Order: sequence, then C-alpha cells, then structure tokens
Amino acid sequence: MTSMILAGGLSTSLATVAEEQEDTKKAKSDVEVIEVKGFRGSLNRALFEKRQTVNNKETIMSEDVGKFPDLNLTESLQRVTGVAISREGGEGRQVTLRGLSPSYTRTTLNGMEVPGSSDGTDSGGGINTGRGFDFNIFASELFNRIDIQKSPTASMEEGGIAGTVDLYSAKPFDKPGLQVVASGQGGYNDVTGEIDPRLAFMVSNTFADDTVGVLFSLAQSDRTVRQEGFGTVRWTTPVEDGNLYTNTDSLTISGTPASNSCADKNGDVAHVANCLWTPRLPRPDFFGNEQDRLGFTGSIQWRPNDDLELTFDTLHSTLDNNRTMYNFFEQFRSTFDDITPVAITIADNGKQVEAGTFDGIKSRIESRQQISTTEFSQFVLSGKYIISDQLVLDGMIGSAKSEARSEQYRYNMTSIDSHRFSFDFSNNPNAPVTSYGYDVNDASNYNLTDGRLRAGDTVRDNTTAKLDLTYEMDEMTVRTGLAYNDREVNYYETEIKDFPDQDSATGFATDFPYSDFGDGFDGPLSSFTVADFGAIQSQLLDTMNDGNGIEWSVRIGSSWIVQEETTALYLEADKEFYFGDMVLRANAGGRYIDTTTTSTGYVPTGDSVDTVKISSSYDNFLPALNLALDVTEEIVLRFGASKSMTRPSLNSLNPGNPSFDYINGTVGTGNPNLEAMTSSNLDVGFEWYFAEESLVAVNFFDKEIDNEIERDTENKLVDPAYYDFINADDQYEAAISQDPFNTPFDHSIPLNKATKAVSGFEAVYQQPLSFLPAPLNGFGILANYTFVEPELNENGEGITGLSENSYNFTLYYEQENYGGRISMNKRDDYITDFSGSNGNVEHGTSGPTHVDVSAFYNLNENISFTVEIINLTDEHERLYTTGDGTLNLMREYNHTGTTVFFGARYTM
Repeated sequence: MTSMILAGGLSTSLATVAEEQEDTKKAKSDVEVIEVKGFRGSLNRALFEKRQTVNNKETIMSEDVGKFPDLNLTESLQRVTGVAISREGGEGRQVTLRGLSPSYTRTTLNGMEVPGSSDGTDSGGGINTGRGFDFNIFASELFNRIDIQKSPTASMEEGGIAGTVDLYSAKPFDKPGLQVVASGQGGYNDVTGEIDPRLAFMVSNTFADDTVGVLFSLAQSDRTVRQEGFGTVRWTTPVEDGNLYTNTDSLTISGTPASNSCADKNGDVAHVANCLWTPRLPRPDFFGNEQDRLGFTGSIQWRPNDDLELTFDTLHSTLDNNRTMYNFFEQFRSTFDDITPVAITIADNGKQVEAGTFDGIKSRIESRQQISTTEFSQFVLSGKYIISDQLVLDGMIGSAKSEARSEQYRYNMTSIDSHRFSFDFSNNPNAPVTSYGYDVNDASNYNLTDGRLRAGDTVRDNTTAKLDLTYEMDEMTVRTGLAYNDREVNYYETEIKDFPDQDSATGFATDFPYSDFGDGFDGPLSSFTVADFGAIQSQLLDTMNDGNGIEWSVRIGSSWIVQEETTALYLEADKEFYFGDMVLRANAGGRYIDTTTTSTGYVPTGDSVDTVKISSSYDNFLPALNLALDVTEEIVLRFGASKSMTRPSLNSLNPGNPSFDYINGTVGTGNPNLEAMTSSNLDVGFEWYFAEESLVAVNFFDKEIDNEIERDTENKLVDPAYYDFINADDQYEAAISQDPFNTPFDHSIPLNKATKAVSGFEAVYQQPLSFLPAPLNGFGILANYTFVEPELNENGEGITGLSENSYNFTLYYEQENYGGRISMNKRDDYITDFSGSNGNVEHGTSGPTHVDVSAFYNLNENISFTVEIINLTDEHERLYTTGDGTLNLMREYNHTGTTVFFGARYTM
C-alpha cells in the first residue's frame, strides 16, 4: 500500500496553477512517494485528504482492503476531533458531533442517505424512530472510508446542522487485480464468559484490461452481551410524588436535614421525612443479549473507455438480537402513603436518604423478553461521463430500505404481602447493600399479572436521484445539479390483549438463569426468581383464543406514517487566487430546497378508526462559502460561513391520537406543520503541517440555530382534518363545550420557536515520532481536544447530550511486521433531559473514559495475527438525576465487561 505525500505535506490540488506560475507549480508538484502501511498509513492518507479539501473535512481510511481500523465504525469515529459517541451494551451506536445530538448529523452510504434503525441492547434501548443513524447495524469490514463533513458546500445534500458522515463501501477499481482477504476472530467477554466468532471475507478482481471489476464481501459476527448493575429509576420525595408517608411517629432519624420541614402540594407543613429524596424503584438490573449480525456488499464497475465509468453497489445487512431483561424493585413510587419509615440516615447534603428501613413495601419482579430484527438493503447505480475536456456529467439513482421489528413480552410478578425493606448507600453511592424481609426466591410469594405483550415495527424507504454537471474553465470550476429524495417512514405497534392474570406465580417462575450474576460488578448484587418464558408461553399464551394461540392486534393510536419529498437545486464555483507564493482556494455557492411532508395518523373512535392526513411544505436557501489560504507549503488558514438545516424528528410529525378537552378548549397532538431547523455557521481554522504525516491544528466554530423545536402551547383553530374525529367523539357535547369548529383551541404541540447557539474550538496534534532512534521511531501520537459551550436560555438550560470537554488520545507503535496502539476516549458528564420527571430538574449521564487496545503481527506477506481489547478498564456506565438541581443521584449504574478478540487475517 502506498500513499502520495507532497514535499512538506503540500496538497496535489495546488499543483494546478496558471502558466505564469510555472515555477511555483513545478516546486509544488515535486512528489515524494512514501510507503506507509497499517494504522499509520491510514492516518497518513486521511491527512492527505484533509489537506487538499477547501471545506473543513475529516477522513478515516481503511488500513488495507477489507480492514477498517476498528471493529465498530463509531469507535473509529470517536478519534475524530469534535466527535463523541454513545455506547450501548459496550458497543458504539450513535455519534454526537460538536455537541449536537445524533439527530443533527446526517449519514450517507455510497452517496445516498441511510435509513437505518435498530433496537437497543441495554437499559436505554428501544427502536430508533428518529433521524439519528445507528452505526452498529453494519460491520466495519464492509467499508473502506468515512468522510466527516463539518462545514457544508452547496453541492452537499442538506439535512445535518452538526455535519454529515459519508460512508463508502469498497469497489474493485480501488485496487485493480485479484484481491482476496479472509479474517476470523474469537472474542471473549469476562462477564458473559462466552467466546463470540467474527468472520469476514472479500474477493475482488478486474478483467478485460481493467475495464470491468467485480467485488464481493461478507461479514458475520455473533455477540453475547450481559449488562449487570443497580438502578433506582430516578429519585423523588413523598411531597413530589404526591403521597406522604402513612406514619412517621416512631421514625428514627440520623443525620442533619437541610430543612426541618417542607410544604406539601396543598401548602400544608409536611414532616421532614417527606422532604427527602428517596429512590423510587431501587432494583438490581440484568440485560442479556444474543446478537447476530450479517452483512455483505457487492460492486460491479465498468469503464469501457477513459470517458465513461458506471458503478453498481449493493449492501445488505441484518442485525438480530434476542434480549432478556430482569429487574427486582421495591415500590416506593406512588405508594409512600402505604409505607412506614422505621429508621433513616440523611446524607451529608441534608436532602437525600442515604440509608433506611421501611415497613409496608411491596416488591415487583419484571421479566422481559425482546426479540428484535433489523434488515437493511441498498442498491445504487452511479456513473460518470466526461462529455468533453471541460464538461463532466455525474449521476446516481438509488433505493434503500430498513425494516426493524421488536417484539416484547413483559411479565410482572408482584409480592402478595407487604414486607420490611432496607437499603444502605453509605459505603457505595452507586450500589447499596439491601435487605428483604422475606424469601425473594419463593415463587409462591408472588402473583403473575399485567402481562404487556407488544411489538413495534419501523419501516423506512428512501429513493434518491441526482444529476450533477461540472464545467471546467481555465481559471474556475462551476458545478450545478439537481437532487430528488422520497423518504417514507411507517411506524406501527401491535399488542396481545387480555393476558390471563394468575393469583400465584408458582409454575410460571424459575431460578435466576445465571449463577455468577454480579461477579465483577462494583458493588453487591443478589439474584432473585424470574418469570419462566417457556412455561408462560405453553400454559397461558398458547391456550388463548380458544386454543388457537396468540393474536396480534394493531395499536392504531400509536401508529403513523410520514412521507417526505425533497427537491434541491444547487450552483457552486471553485477558484484559486494567487498572491505571490500564497494560494487562496475558494468554494462558494448556494442550494435551494423544497420540502413537502405528508403525515398520516390514526384516531380510534369507538369501533372505527379515523385517518388524519395533513400535508405541509416549506423551502430553504442555504448559501455556503469556504476559503482555504495556503500561506506556505506547511500552513493553511481556513474560513467557512454557511447556512445548514435539519428537518424535524419524524415521530414529532404524527398527527394521530389527539387528546381534546372541549370544555377547556385544549388539544394535545403532534405537529405535521413543523418546518426545518436552520443554523448559521461560522468556522475559522489554522493548520500547520510541520513535518511529513504531521499536523497541529486549531479550529473555532459557532452555530446559531433558529426554529429549534420545543413543545409549547399555540392558540389556533383546529385543523379541519380532525372534524370527522370530533363529530364521532363521545366526549364532544356541543351544548356544554367550546365550539372546536369556530373557536381557537390551545394546542399543546411541538413548535418551531426556540433559538439556540453553540460555539467552541477543536485542537489536534498528530505526528509519527520517526525522528527518534530505532526502535523508538515506530511510535506515533494522535491527540485531539474539543471544547463546546452552549448558550443558555432564561431557565439556565442549554443543549441536551452536550459534553463541554471531550478528548481522545492514541499512542501507536508500528514496525514492518508488528505493532499496536492504545486509545483513550473521554467526555464530560452531559444532560439528557432538562425537564426531568418526578420532581427532578435534570437527567444526566456521567462522562465515560473508554480505553481500547489493538495489536498485530505479520507472519509473512499473506498472514497476520491480531489482538483487539474493547473497554480495557471495564468502564462502568452511570446515569444520574439532579433532584432539586443541586444533587447527583444515581439512576443507573452498570457494566458490560472487557472483551478480547484474537484473530488471524489472510491477504492474497
């Protein structure tokens, strides 16, 4: 593998200059060819791409054919400046770019937007119905390049205020000739004790004097995950809960409260115990996953002459996950008036119950089985035709579909009698010592009730067509083009009704299925009896409906369809200006987009269903200017000014299932008339390519976001689309109601109304330490830091999901036949919700520190051996709430362990 490095790190694009600049051109086109392989070679080629672009772009390149730097795409992305990732079940799922949530980042695959959804693999799981892309759908071996576009150009498709992530699968013309790659790995996780296989194969060849190329790749992996920990499902006070303790006369209190009393919701003075924050549902948690991922790509290329090239790409992927979830909680929630506190210890903050003993509590064991499948397929036909020396035509048409289904079987076993319960967080604020006043493993102590059997389906269809024309003039390049997209998301839920409750769980429960539950966890965990899914299926579900088994019924009020059609036209120009030895590369243009959405919701009205269909449209103009000034052969100054947009979350457009209050004149629903959020962006950067393969850079950015969506009240007339529903609604009585046909109602809906801002800077340092004496000259460093600061509103709230500080550090060592690297990724705590429930001001997540390790040894030119360690330190995940805004109370605390992969790779 080779890569072209210009002397002093100069970009090849600068070698094209006017004839009067012949001397400068000759100096700048002096090329040195350096063969750099492995991870260092990947960084080197990515740096080359960054140097020659006009806009602010980062690139991740494969280390070799069919070998991406990491086992998961997000784990490669997290090393990019400004990127933070979220992991589920120990594996990366979504990305946050420059502090903005995943829904602000647009993701494309082979030139078209990716409609990818999957189900979760941990306690935060659930089918993704938003715009954020789930990167864990795909195996990394299927890709050879990722571009992260931080500042837009007019020719880029719109949709990402934070930026765009472009994924590219391998193609046969990338490396002509016969290429065969096969790899196999086995991954051992110290929590599951399982060995999971991971296999990949790729074959590529070109024929007929390299005018025809064919490539096929396949990647398959099994993954077993166990997330184990303790949770509280938020904290609350009896006052906030609205139910005060039944009796506090004999209560023993240790510690000093911040206040001796507080007012309940009626304004009456409440005992101090009712003012203290207490865990709502303290519980040991278990989430287990058996995951199977299969993907393959195919690519056919035809280049009959130098003027024409056609490419057909296809990618298919399936992700199946069988998840079991068990938790065992004590019910403080909504039952404080049944509970008698016996003794409590107040924490040093004076506001929290650190330890306590309580009478009159009931337990509940929740057992869930979730069977999820995601299927993705994409077909893209693209082509390039050189009409003349000056005119080039590019085009593509593609179709992509994602189908995600998740079936959930949830059963509750509630203790028949109340009992005494104690917890003590004094030795560990994240995992208490607990004590129960009965045998928690005796099934006869529980009933079996409230079976919730539901399924959710998300079907996404995307169709894209593009046509671009490039005109090369002597001193300027002009591009124009059209793009059409038709996106449709269909979400619907089904359920199994009338679960037969049982007075006793005997015969429907079993021992906890893992004898080593809690081993390796940072705190005490004890097992408990759980539901027997097989017994419930055979004895209860199969006998329903007169012995005909279960029937799924549509939950019509929870179903919706959104179709979005967009047409875009752009015009942009590239030109270089010369000021002595300095070269200014300029890219400027504008993009016009017309968006039409058709939102369909369903409204149950007795035995019938009304369909509500509402269409809306809006247009946007997005100008973009990008400047790159090559001050010297080593120094580049960048400037970008642009406008970008992100369309509203798809599920917020649902017009179905409204809640009308005709007496008070109110209605709550989604808002199919939402428009896109827009952002005015500014980027200023400095890059110093001070040595070969080396960079020091700083980039400042600012985003002013308008039309941000917040739920609020708008007074307006009811949309005529709801008239049929109103006339059929039993609650509507014209004689005593406000007239919904002629009187404005207060609509509680999501609205385009907020203005938010985020600014910050990024710094990066990259250098191979080749100046050191051998063997130390194999070391290299890649480090970056990002600071992001949101503008706070009048309530002191900023942007959810934003970590103020994040950084990545990688130390690598490579020689010709062996090498390795260690990478650390760290981000600050971040708030996930500024309107926390149960009286909590905020919900947040503690910023994790993840350490990953990779190493290789080349036995010969064809065979190499690898070791990959994911989450070396077994970083525990911690979610928290802030109570009254001043506290840090554990909401969830869990771990998934460390995974070690041993593998071998064959290349021909």
